[in-house]
Amino acid sequence: MRYASVCDGIGAAHVAWKPLGWECAWTSEIEPFPSAVVDERWKLKNVGDMTKLTEEQLQHEGPISLLVGGTPCQSFSVAGLRKGLEDPRGNLALRFTQLVGVLRPTWVVWENVPGVLSSAGGRDFGTFLGALAELGYGFAYRILDAQWFGVAQRRRRVFVVAHARDWRCAATVLFERASVFGNPPTRAESWQGVARSTASSLTRSGRGVERCGESRGQDDLVISCFHPTQDPISSEDGLVHALGTGSSGGCATAAVAFKPGQSEAAGAFFAAEEFCPTLQSQNNGSTAVPAVAFNAYQRTEQQAAWPLGASDGRKVEVGVRQDMSVRRLTPRECERLQGFPDDYTLINYRNKPAADGPRYKALGNSMAVPVMRWIGERIASVDSVEGGSA
Repeated sequence: MRYASVCDGIGAAHVAWKPLGWECAWTSEIEPFPSAVVDERWKLKNVGDMTKLTEEQLQHEGPISLLVGGTPCQSFSVAGLRKGLEDPRGNLALRFTQLVGVLRPTWVVWENVPGVLSSAGGRDFGTFLGALAELGYGFAYRILDAQWFGVAQRRRRVFVVAHARDWRCAATVLFERASVFGNPPTRAESWQGVARSTASSLTRSGRGVERCGESRGQDDLVISCFHPTQDPISSEDGLVHALGTGSSGGCATAAVAFKPGQSEAAGAFFAAEEFCPTLQSQNNGSTAVPAVAFNAYQRTEQQAAWPLGASDGRKVEVGVRQDMSVRRLTPRECERLQGFPDDYTLINYRNKPAADGPRYKALGNSMAVPVMRWIGERIASVDSVEGGSA
């Protein structure tokens, strides 16, 4: 399979599809740091801005069997302004379909946030799918969550797979046979872990949020206190769920609730229900990186409360944490949450080791590698039955 990757980022597709023996013909990426990562790790040709590619340039690069891309999601996200296709970034989705029309690959893979389904009342997504249909492609789409593919992160994304000859090929890639019989198994009971048992966090506006953990673009302001009198080592649920630090920039740092480990000496903690919230990229220079809660005091010391102050310096008395401190996830941990090898983004950038900021941003914007690998493996399986994609 010879493929091309637009809005390539740090190359999740290359990491995912290398075991399949697929060849990347070229990439398209304009962000300097992600481009540097791919150049360091893969030495691939970057043709630059996808909006400036001419038909002659594309033809010169030779035929491809698959086009993959995750066009910018900010215009479709429920946390953004929701301008959809009217936003130049959102309009790149239509540019993607134009490239499909010129390149005519057998397969197409496109990724975006679930908010694309409701953008402009669904008309934006309908326009995208309609453009593929007008080009003669059959397609299927599905929301896939990275937590079910082997990484400890809740990351729901819409994936569209299209095929030049038959929509059934695309559907076979995205849907397991048992899931289309019409008699799915009974849904399991609602998750009752720490995160689900907490009240909704207060937000900067003061009105709260509808569901726990979903601030819908607002900064979390207050954390909840769990069983403050219990021993922080032996307690199984006496831990905080979420922390947001208010800032004048309107950006919050999320926290992950951790459970006590088996070793008291190590003071190890593991993520509540083993999952991290979705990684975010930077916003206007301010980081929004998940954080780890860990034991900050010895068991013999008297418990101490840590009031959380609002952005104007006021103390929020209900925002109390017992015997805990917070640190950010490291870039290496974020790499693992996305399925990348350790230190994948740790390159020499501008004559020095890459800073954490651009690494966080690039990882937050990337696709989850295990999800892409699963899609690639299923495309390869279907393609072998269809007799190849050339």
